[in-house]
Amino acid sequence: MKHSRRLRTAVILAVLTGISLPLSASADVVVQKSITYFQIGGRTATDLDAELSRKGPFTQASGIRHPGATQIRFGGDLTYTRRGDRCAIEDVTVKVETKLILPRWKNRKRATQDMATLWDALSSDIKRHEERHAEIARQHAKLLEQRLLKLRPTRDCETLQDRVSEVTDEVTVAHDEAQMRFDRVEAKNFQDRMSRILRHRQEIRENQ
Repeated sequence: MKHSRRLRTAVILAVLTGISLPLSASADVVVQKSITYFQIGGRTATDLDAELSRKGPFTQASGIRHPGATQIRFGGDLTYTRRGDRCAIEDVTVKVETKLILPRWKNRKRATQDMATLWDALSSDIKRHEERHAEIARQHAKLLEQRLLKLRPTRDCETLQDRVSEVTDEVTVAHDEAQMRFDRVEAKNFQDRMSRILRHRQEIRENQ
């Protein structure tokens, strides 16, 4: 018996769908990650800010464009088996695909030293931020797998399907909340973090 359930989460897109796998598949989390870039122009800090605001990825959740984004897609396969007069989960595979969308400045090689330092700090911070979104998704994919495997057998598979749906919804909500909590913390700390990065890089340059 195959089970699939579609659902939405907050970080652009996250869905759980049925994927055909052998019945003998062992419990596992399959992780796939990719990175895609959008190109921006400009020569000053003001130009870069305007380009990121104009060309950055748009998210439905916020209704605005961002300097970077992470697309997340959960998928998986869950099989049931009869154990005597009980229905039990036999195999669980959870798959999470993450695609980071990051900026690439086409004028980086022709930039002044100060602008190059600024861009390197900014782009590194954007990438670190999106990598963390991807890691949060991977953590919750593992959590979903673990919780599904712990479900006890039930009298019939319909009852067990309901429990699978409940657990899936609970982990999805936890995932959304973790992503939003991370964004709130990041928004508060961004200016301080950038200032520290720039000071550190300036000290390295002065000591060379």
